[in-house]
Amino acid sequence: MSARRIRAVFFDAAGTLLTVRGSVGEIYAQLARSYGKEATAAQLEEQFRRCFPSMPALAFPGAAPERIPELERQWWHDLVQQIFAPFGPFPAFAAYFAALFTRFAHPDSWQLYADTEEALHQLRRRGVSVGIISNFDSRLFGILEGLGIASCFDTVIISTRAGAAKPNREIFLQALSALEVRAEEAVHVGDSYDADVVGARAAGLLPVLLERHPRRAAARHDPTIGSLTELPALLDLWA
Repeated sequence: MSARRIRAVFFDAAGTLLTVRGSVGEIYAQLARSYGKEATAAQLEEQFRRCFPSMPALAFPGAAPERIPELERQWWHDLVQQIFAPFGPFPAFAAYFAALFTRFAHPDSWQLYADTEEALHQLRRRGVSVGIISNFDSRLFGILEGLGIASCFDTVIISTRAGAAKPNREIFLQALSALEVRAEEAVHVGDSYDADVVGARAAGLLPVLLERHPRRAAARHDPTIGSLTELPALLDLWA
């Protein structure tokens, strides 16, 4: 691999820098119980994993900025409605969804991975620009602030405001433009092969796959790390 000058490092957010505290299924089930609906955490986790990939991209190309919060909320409303569909009538669903949507906006529903802060601080010490490219909604900004890492980023690009979701190359191009760097000068780190690796490569960035829990799969030819602590040494290879 030829040497290159790395001027910017982008990260995915959920699954890479931060994760739900507990599990999605546990939070959904616990809150549902308080609104009179019984379903197990395992059932709801399975439904989430089944329904989430079938949803349209979390992006609203051409939408007026003032409509984005409403569109984000509706997207999640449709998903959660699908998740609960097999469990019969849910009379208090509207109130439940409002509480659930607010719950996941709270930073205390999330936690940083143990290696996140040190990796971000090391990059800042190197003098490279740092950003996020995420298929997330506007709640991410408050979450990053509440977790104490918002100041670590020079830009945060989310799919709902970019009008394109990973792996669409457009969201990567917007991130590059925000930091005024060329694709060949940038690295993107994420935990999804399809969204992060394929998308970054299509836009010309150098992709790094983060596999915190290695899966048995076909060998990848892209750089792969098991922890963000491995990233600085990888960047040294391209210095």
